[in-house]
Amino acid sequence: MIVVPVKEGENIEKALKKFKRKFEKTGIVKELRARQQFDKPSVVNRLKKEHAVYVQRLQQVEE
Repeated sequence: MIVVPVKEGENIEKALKKFKRKFEKTGIVKELRARQQFDKPSVVNRLKKEHAVYVQRLQQVEE
């Protein structure tokens, strides 16, 4: 459970922003979207390899 302490006289908008940030960091939404559809292990592995190649190319460009 996410708890956001609200100080005396603090704006509700600031408290909502804090809550949203904490909620995003937990990764709940990302996990829910991933669970909505099943991906075969071969597809997951292929996507991981593609991402690794992408990251490696980005690192090579920086150097």
